[in-house]
Amino acid sequence: MNLSPKHSLIAIAVLFVICAFLGIQLYVNSNNFEKLQGEYGEITLEKDLVVLDLEKMRFSYDTLETENSMMIAEIAAQRDRVDGLLTKVKNGNWSLARAKKEAETLRDIMKGYVATIDSVNQLNRALNDENFAMKERVEEVQDRNENLEKRQENMEDIIEAGQVLHASEVTATGVRLVSGGRQRDTQKAGRADMIKVCFTILENRIAESGNKDLHLRITAADGSILAVEGSAYSATRSLDYTNERLVFCIYYTSENDELGLTAGIYEIEILEDDFTIGTTSLELR
Repeated sequence: MNLSPKHSLIAIAVLFVICAFLGIQLYVNSNNFEKLQGEYGEITLEKDLVVLDLEKMRFSYDTLETENSMMIAEIAAQRDRVDGLLTKVKNGNWSLARAKKEAETLRDIMKGYVATIDSVNQLNRALNDENFAMKERVEEVQDRNENLEKRQENMEDIIEAGQVLHASEVTATGVRLVSGGRQRDTQKAGRADMIKVCFTILENRIAESGNKDLHLRITAADGSILAVEGSAYSATRSLDYTNERLVFCIYYTSENDELGLTAGIYEIEILEDDFTIGTTSLELR
């Protein structure tokens, strides 16, 4: 159909108005969309930061170490709170403002644990240092006591050794018995009826006075000991000791009146108990 010029102008004007209106709406909606996109990006970034903060806090809780059983249970409970909050934030079931506030509370609690554990560790280190120093002192005292015990033992040994008698000027001779019970020295083994050993007992003021048994042990050249029957010694004689210097003799004789000695060198020991207090030798031809 043919429109009059007037109607055509009106139609053009109406279309222009519609296009202008649609253009304005499109512009406004585009700006709103960009604004929503910006807000959504900010929310997403803020959420990611909260998640990162909670994950770091979770790792920090994992690194806390203590031997206190009560504190271990409390740390485990707080770690579970962090895990629960982390799950809610990731799933979008928790407002970011509340999540931030809760995370700040958990962080403060964790700082308290860190400070407590650090104090306990410092105390433990101090106690360990003190225990180590105490152990060193104990070992030092033990070493000192051991040294004192050794010195005491040495002193006791010295005193014991000092109480033993000492013989000097030891001489030994073969003796032959002649008529009338007289004695004559001899160097011939076949003619000796006894061996006489004489010596001087020195003065000893710390030795116990009183009766003491002195023993004679004679070893032949072949290593055999000239001992009387039933004894490990060649002869034994009692001495009434008064701590003074004196001359003393011991005789080795045979029950058969015959010694049966052979030529050679005889080693002679004088003993008080098991202590050798003097030695000499005798050579018989």
